[in-house]
Amino acid sequence: QAQLVESGGGLVQAGGPLRLSCAASGLTSSTYVVGWFRQAPGKEREFVAHISWSGSIIEYSDSVKGRFTISRDNAKSTVYLQMNSLKPEDTAVYYCAARRDFSRSPDRMDYWGKGTLVTVSS
Repeated sequence: QAQLVESGGGLVQAGGPLRLSCAASGLTSSTYVVGWFRQAPGKEREFVAHISWSGSIIEYSDSVKGRFTISRDNAKSTVYLQMNSLKPEDTAVYYCAARRDFSRSPDRMDYWGKGTLVTVSS
């Protein structure tokens, strides 16, 4: 059974950095795409970024492009989301998700973590 566990959330001031981690286990196929989504209070869950397991394909949402960087360490089965220049509107629960191919739709993910809260104060 696949399991995704997020960590690294917390409270940060606007303009500051934060790094999230997603530890993956039980993903039996090396072709899984791992991504980050977020859900702010009262809003729908939205795509943030994803990365192929080889790291050769990376995509970002327009709202985070240039500020966030997704990466992975295959030896540790971990995917990271480095978030810089954080804004109050980045406040959300951030979820890690996995699927066998690329999709930006939350409804099409195969596995989800439980999420980690990021709060950006102004």
